[in-house]
Amino acid sequence: MNNFLRLKNISKHFNNDKKIKVLKDLSYDFNKGKTYALMGPSGSGKSTLLNLISLIDRPTHGSIKFNDNNVNFTNNKKNDIFRAKNIGIVYQQNNLLPDFTALENIYLANLSINNKDQAIKKAKVLLRKIGLSNRSNHFPSQLSGGECQRVAIARAIINDPDIILADEPTGSLDLDTAKEIFQLLNNQKKPNRLIIFATHNRFFANKADCLLEMINGSVKTINA
Repeated sequence: MNNFLRLKNISKHFNNDKKIKVLKDLSYDFNKGKTYALMGPSGSGKSTLLNLISLIDRPTHGSIKFNDNNVNFTNNKKNDIFRAKNIGIVYQQNNLLPDFTALENIYLANLSINNKDQAIKKAKVLLRKIGLSNRSNHFPSQLSGGECQRVAIARAIINDPDIILADEPTGSLDLDTAKEIFQLLNNQKKPNRLIIFATHNRFFANKADCLLEMINGSVKTINA
């Protein structure tokens, strides 16, 4: 079944000095085997939407379904396990652990599934695939921005997730490096995988199978 992720009547409010409605009655179905680009101005809800899909945050109203199974947002342990096994996340600032090497940053994400030896073996394979075998023992501070994002992508895919979510993965990189990172991310497309990425870059967004624009707390399909 391709129709893997279903959002129905999703709203998200933040209460500071006054209630801020970021997402408003948003409904959308995402299919496996496709890449989706989210565009929109800062504050339009792109990151909020990705946080909800990744189960890092919960909606104020509405439901999220994976494979027709409703997410129970009160069961944090179950959702944490689901995220670890099924969702890979790439952040703009990579969020690598600064005191761990490239190899360690990757294999640590696999320890919820495999033992340490198996995890290290998988991580080394991924390091070869991203062209960083010779940098495996380097810390994030010793890597370039592009190299850090390569490590972040390897970390995101080590569990062979059904979903990859990327929040402005090329936003802090120069254009040539950004193109390399985007191509690496795009190469992770599979028939049984869903990829959603947020970007301000129209060039990258147009390369997605589906381009969605965040407008007034909802999504509008630009092309599909």
